[in-house]
Amino acid sequence: MDPSKQETNQNKPSKTSAKKDTQEAQFVVYNTMTQQKEVFKPKIPGKVCMYVCGVTAYDFSHLGHARAAVSFDVLYRYLQHLGYDVTYVRNFTDVDDKIIRRANETGEDPISLSGRFCKEYNVDMSDLQCLSPTHEPRVSGHIEQIKEMITQIINKDFGYVVDGDVFFAVDKFPNYGKLSGQKLENNRAGERVAVDSRKRNPSDFALWKASKPGEPYWDSPWGPGRPGWHIECSAMSAHYLSFKFDIHGGGLDLIFPHHENEIAQSGAACEESDVSYWMHNGHVTNNNEKMSKSLGNFFTIRQITERYHPLAVRYFLINAHYRSPLNYSVVQLEGASEAIFYIYQTLQDCQDSLSQLQEEIPNDGKPARTTPDAKECISKLRNEFQTKMSDDLSTSLILTGAFLEALKLVNNLLTMLKKKQQKQQRLLVIQSLVEVKKEATKVLDVLGLQPPCSYNEVRQAWLCCMMLLIHVFCKS
Repeated sequence: MDPSKQETNQNKPSKTSAKKDTQEAQFVVYNTMTQQKEVFKPKIPGKVCMYVCGVTAYDFSHLGHARAAVSFDVLYRYLQHLGYDVTYVRNFTDVDDKIIRRANETGEDPISLSGRFCKEYNVDMSDLQCLSPTHEPRVSGHIEQIKEMITQIINKDFGYVVDGDVFFAVDKFPNYGKLSGQKLENNRAGERVAVDSRKRNPSDFALWKASKPGEPYWDSPWGPGRPGWHIECSAMSAHYLSFKFDIHGGGLDLIFPHHENEIAQSGAACEESDVSYWMHNGHVTNNNEKMSKSLGNFFTIRQITERYHPLAVRYFLINAHYRSPLNYSVVQLEGASEAIFYIYQTLQDCQDSLSQLQEEIPNDGKPARTTPDAKECISKLRNEFQTKMSDDLSTSLILTGAFLEALKLVNNLLTMLKKKQQKQQRLLVIQSLVEVKKEATKVLDVLGLQPPCSYNEVRQAWLCCMMLLIHVFCKS
């Protein structure tokens, strides 16, 4: 279903103590749990607690990982823009079967190997201009919290021990499958993990895995071993945010079984466990097939940013609704590069002109007077930005329309400055440039597209990328 056509829950939010009037924004998000859009209302007025599932760090991250990170970075930025105090937690999985297999192949210590790729992931995130989360916990640093939660689950008769392994008994948890719509009878054994005859139910999943030779392990009441995959996020989200928080996010592929199992674990450990909004980003596809390492059809973030400026990649990622599938396309990436170049070229031209006109810009503290066109343009851009962003982060609709009209107006105003004008009219044009540029950069800042360096530096880097692409094309 087209995300823009989903129905909106009409419940009105109460006023919060956020810095800005968040009621005016009427921020609406799509909740996977209820399968409808709902007006966002945090559990604590003015504060938002958000947990997003991060990467399993055993290799360079691919474009699908970038999409998840950028999608929730935009959410993080927009919540802050609305005035909320946001606690954002995104984890690293550094204890996992895939990590152990890769470490055995390379002869490295699994935790060291994973730590290396955690650092590489953060380099990629910095390039894509994703803000650092409040906390970035790793599994290996939270084993005690994980063991404590498993103990609570066992004590409440939702878990059982077999030969040093601990399993979660899914048939004891009411409403298992409420997030995904999956029914236990449809979860056939052997399709996701190997059949284990020791389980009471084929759908039961591991909370703790008994140690095997050559694997990292920790002591526990059930014997030496390591955590299962699902328990880590339940334990870490509870540790940093409590059992009751506002937003839990991740990729669409995590709805089942990962997030379904998180709900069961957390609910078993604490009856009052509650996440208000479950949010999921769509897949990145390659030839309409999900991009993933297991299929071997992926491109790493590093491979792509070597050929395209990272901000062009970010533009490409947010130029589709975060819940829609996004097909990898060289044509679209080149289009994103050209769009970024046009944006920064226009703003650089504006900045260059204004820097030469400093003496003509009033500094008396009075509100700036602008032309009627500029006033209308600013109002339209501001309203369109708020309307689209507040409608479940419709970023794809923001970088067109009023935003492009604002850039066009900047170019028109720059042309006007080259003509002879009366002093008052010239002043109106100059102040209009200042105000339109200010509004445009606010939009870029919330979208994470305002560069940390000068526009000229981005343009030079863009030109280098274009030269590289031409060289590669000619060589082929």
